[in-house]
This record gives sequence, C-alpha cells and structure tokens, in this order.
Amino acid sequence: MQPRNEAILRGHGGRVDEAERLYPDAPPPWIDLSTGINPHAYPVPAVDPEAYRRLPLGRDLDRLTDAAAAAYGRPAGTALLPVPGSELAIRLLPVVLGPKLRVGVVGRTYSSHAAAWEETGATVRPLPALPDPAARDLDVVVLVNPNNPDGASVSRAALLGFAEAWTAAGRKLIVDEAFADVTPDLSLLAADRLPDGVVVLRSLGKFYGLAGLRVGFVAVAERAAMPWRRRLGDWPVSGPACAIAAAALLDTAWATAMRARLATDRARLEGMLVSGGLRILGGTDLFVLAEGPPGRDLVDAFAHAGILVRGFPHTPNRYRFGLPADELAFARLAAACRSLAAAAPGR
Repeated sequence: MQPRNEAILRGHGGRVDEAERLYPDAPPPWIDLSTGINPHAYPVPAVDPEAYRRLPLGRDLDRLTDAAAAAYGRPAGTALLPVPGSELAIRLLPVVLGPKLRVGVVGRTYSSHAAAWEETGATVRPLPALPDPAARDLDVVVLVNPNNPDGASVSRAALLGFAEAWTAAGRKLIVDEAFADVTPDLSLLAADRLPDGVVVLRSLGKFYGLAGLRVGFVAVAERAAMPWRRRLGDWPVSGPACAIAAAALLDTAWATAMRARLATDRARLEGMLVSGGLRILGGTDLFVLAEGPPGRDLVDAFAHAGILVRGFPHTPNRYRFGLPADELAFARLAAACRSLAAAAPGR
C-alpha cells in the first residue's frame, strides 16, 4: 500500500496542491518548506510594457549576460548562455554532449540529472565522491556544488584541480551551481579560466526567489558553445525576464544583505528542528537536511499542521526544510516542533 503522502514525495518539492488535496483538514494557509527557494524574493521592478509586445532584442540578452558575468564572474574564453531555467539545461546536456555515454553522478542529488542521461540511453551510476582522475570507465561526471539536499561541497581550488586532470583526456565535467549564490567562493565562474570540457549551470530561481521567471545560465568554453546556441534558439529568455533578471543580478547591495538574512534564518530554523528532536545533517543557507526519529513519517506529521516538507523515499527518516517566510510561518513551525517533541517516546 502506498503511503498517504506518496504523491507529494515524487520528483521535487512545491506540491502544495497535492498536499491540500491529501490533507483537506490541515489548517490554512499552507506553509511550503519543501523547496530550497528563497522565500524573500527579489522585488520585481516595473518592466517597460514594450518588452511584452516585441521579441527580445540582442541588447536585452547582452545586458542579461553582462549582468550574470558581473554577479557570477566569467572566466576568459567562456560563453555565458541564458536558458529558460536550468532544468532545461539539464535535459539538454545529453543532447549536446552525446547520448549513450558512461555517466557518474556524485552523491544523492537531484534525480533530474540521472533521469536526463538515462532517457538517452546513457549508463548512469552513483559515485560517493569525485572519482580518481585516472579512472577510464566514465565519460562524464556530474557534481552539484553545493549539493542538494545535504549541502556537501567541494572547494573551488580542489574542483579546478580535478577538472584539469579529468578533462585532459577529453572527458566532461558538469557542475550544477544552482545553490552557489549563498556560497559564491565555491563557484568555478570566479576562476580566471575554465578548463575545456567543463560545463557550469546556474539558476536564478533559488537565491533570488524567482523560480517562476525561468531564467538560468550555461557556462561553457566559447569554442563549445555553438551546439547550445543552435538548440536554445534566438530568444531563449523572454524580454520581461531579461529585464527583471538583469536588475536582480546587478543589485549587489540586495545580494549582500540577503546572504546575511538567510544565514540568520537558517540558524533559527536549525534551532527549532533540534528542539523538536531532529538531528541536523547538513544544508545550505537556503535549506536544512535533518534526520527524524525512526518509524515515524514526519512528512505526514507536519502536513497535519499545514506545513509541507520534503521527504525522500530512499531515506525515509531524512527530511529537507526550506526557510520559513515570515514570523507567522516560524511560529507555526515552532508549534509543530513542540508537538513533535511532546509525542516522542518517554515524554
């Protein structure tokens, strides 16, 4: 028999509509802690109405690319290509790099990476860590840095050293930096040069809280960019999305203040989870991975309180918590954690 909440465990977080259907008696409004999206989204500026009426101009896309380079960095000889969300870039990787390759995915991470390669006939296997650069049984390595959901990371210096050795024989390294905005020192895009064979993915949706805008970037050596450009077409991102994303990326004061706020909120979240009897396993300043007591379904327990958290069928006592958006959400989470602690054995 499938668990009651099986529908909200599949694939990714954010399934509030499914949670509402499965738990009609939960107190409203639902608090969605099941994603790693910043709940304090960048304030969307006014957009020239003309941007909705015409196709994006070359200067719109150039401004967006320049803004991304200013925010992330752009190694010499590297193309920064806008994409309509990094999820599409993940799906395009096997198309651009070639199907039926031997792919290693480091750690438990986004299921989308393995799924995209498997759908094209690639052989995919999980890796506990980066492989020995001398290994000859893989064509591609995929690393999410920092990782989701445990926040594990590899320093820029260590990753560049691996990349140089790994790609020297023509192999590829994919580095997904969707959560690197909170730890920019990790990003390969701040390096002077990106080794050939490295592809870096970035997402605007997580740190800037604009997941619905569907803007991301692929960074790749300029000499390898043409296959990406052909598949993305002349207008990979809408005109309004270009304007909003460029404004967000250029607002360094907002980014600096937000990093400080997220770090404070993460510490507060961890304290509440510990008080509820959970053990902190890792995370980033956008989400926390915690372990709950064995034999109890905390997705179900929190859902009864109108709080959606992310569970993992392969590790049923581990849960990911995003950041509460406001004082009401923190208060409701605190109450749910108190109820959880009160229901613990021996209390």
